[in-house]
Amino acid sequence: MRYLNLAIAIVAEVTATSFMKQSEGFTRLVPSAITILGYAIAFYFLSLTLREIPTGIAYAIWSGVGIVLIATIAWLFQGQKLDLPAMLGMALIIAGVLVMNLFSRAAAH
Repeated sequence: MRYLNLAIAIVAEVTATSFMKQSEGFTRLVPSAITILGYAIAFYFLSLTLREIPTGIAYAIWSGVGIVLIATIAWLFQGQKLDLPAMLGMALIIAGVLVMNLFSRAAAH
């Protein structure tokens, strides 16, 4: 359940951040409402996650996966350009999250 809560938090945060651009500085109602609701859901489910996963580990996964997903969505739907160094950096983020989860004793297994 702990990783399901974390996954919900990540999806909600990525959705909120993606719609923040569409809100145009909170001047458009629907994208602004989705942004606010998405962040509320994200923080609620992150708080549930922190009952079972150490804060540093949960936040590293949440932010690392979020960075990669948001950059990918921006590339696919918002015209953001990703060059080789950006893609290599995201690969290193993914590698870091995997190393923490697979090999670290600090991670909740």
